[in-house]
Amino acid sequence: MDFFITNAIAEGAGILGNDSSAMSLLFPIILLAVFYFVFIRPQQKKAKEHKSLLGSLKKSDEIVTAGGLVGKIKTVDENFVDIEIASSIVVKIQKQAIANVLPKGSLKTSTSTTRKAKKPIKKNN
Repeated sequence: MDFFITNAIAEGAGILGNDSSAMSLLFPIILLAVFYFVFIRPQQKKAKEHKSLLGSLKKSDEIVTAGGLVGKIKTVDENFVDIEIASSIVVKIQKQAIANVLPKGSLKTSTSTTRKAKKPIKKNN
């Protein structure tokens, strides 16, 4: 019996005015605006900054990759970059894998604080 009563109320509200329909449309519009300003716009801004970072790469920049490799750029191609991660060790990576550019001299300070490996102990057999 409740099924018929709710139909009668719904039909009566449609005749009196459209205030409830305007309010029902207002909530999704506000929700979409909040999602745009909280999620979509910051992501677009971050992607634009990353694209400009990749466009400004040049030889001898010190970088960090998304995987955590730290190195100095040797050559820059359209899609790939050769980085030197240790003396005479060069790795080719995609430009999109570069996460950040380090300040000049960052690699020299980090490598000077590392210790040299000890010589292995030889056992007499």
